[in-house]
Amino acid sequence: MILPLLLLAGCSGVQSALDPAGQEARVVARLFWVMLLAGTAIWLAMMALAFHAARRRAQPWSERGAVRLILWGGAVVPTLILAALLVFGLGLMPTLRAPGQGLRIEVQGEQFWWRVRYALPDGRSLTTANEIRLPRGQRSEFLLTAQDVIHSFWIPVLGGKMDMIPGATNRLVLEPEKTGLFRGVCAEFCGSSHALMAFSVEVMEPEAFEAWLAAEMAPAATPRGEGAALFLARGCGACHTVRGTAAAGRIGPDLTHLAGRHSLGAGILPNDAATIDRFIREVDRIKPSARMPGFAMLPPAETAAIAGWLGSLR
Repeated sequence: MILPLLLLAGCSGVQSALDPAGQEARVVARLFWVMLLAGTAIWLAMMALAFHAARRRAQPWSERGAVRLILWGGAVVPTLILAALLVFGLGLMPTLRAPGQGLRIEVQGEQFWWRVRYALPDGRSLTTANEIRLPRGQRSEFLLTAQDVIHSFWIPVLGGKMDMIPGATNRLVLEPEKTGLFRGVCAEFCGSSHALMAFSVEVMEPEAFEAWLAAEMAPAATPRGEGAALFLARGCGACHTVRGTAAAGRIGPDLTHLAGRHSLGAGILPNDAATIDRFIREVDRIKPSARMPGFAMLPPAETAAIAGWLGSLR
């Protein structure tokens, strides 16, 4: 009784391919159900045949009956079923390969986070990290690559996964149909913290998305203060960018509007000042093999000030 309930619990939620919130995911879910029904029909037919054969084991098959069974059951019927599934699957391809509508999002997988760049139709661009926001009802084009090892980009509620390969760029187009906050993951083992490499996906109404985009392209709201001075003095700006300050590093995530993101550490932690402080001091424990070192040697008052400042960047 418990097992069916657990299986049903996986049919919905922010990371369920069986609860689609986008056109591509709806197509993939339809293909899954059709193939499941076809597989179930084949299984039932084979069980019925096995049951019939068991009941007749004292009466051997005639030569003509055996030939007919092999011909129809082993060749004709499987060929027809596979051909029907092939035709059905090919009929879905035009929807999955339709072009985008102007918004292009370049995502680069890195150990163990996501570099996200919005390339807008008017030539402007915006770089952020570990979070993607999309307008509902618009086909957005993703250009996917990787910096170090193979990753795989997957937002189950919006579409199928796509590999991210160093030196190559793969294309994926998604059209969200429902607003909400969803979860994306890396679906290819990429190192010690592979399971800690997720990201938030928020689908917004087009007007809300445009307002968010305008705010996100502005510099940091609080560029100065004790935390800002310590952030620069301790060398954090060599790896991270905070627009509106002297911090212009390109090695790590852009932190310009960190406080406005839904999570911390690539979708694994709540985003608040206390957690930011802990992440600064213990990142090597929280996310093994991450390239950012832990700063436990710094005075707690300093990391708290830096965390408080980062937690104010909206």
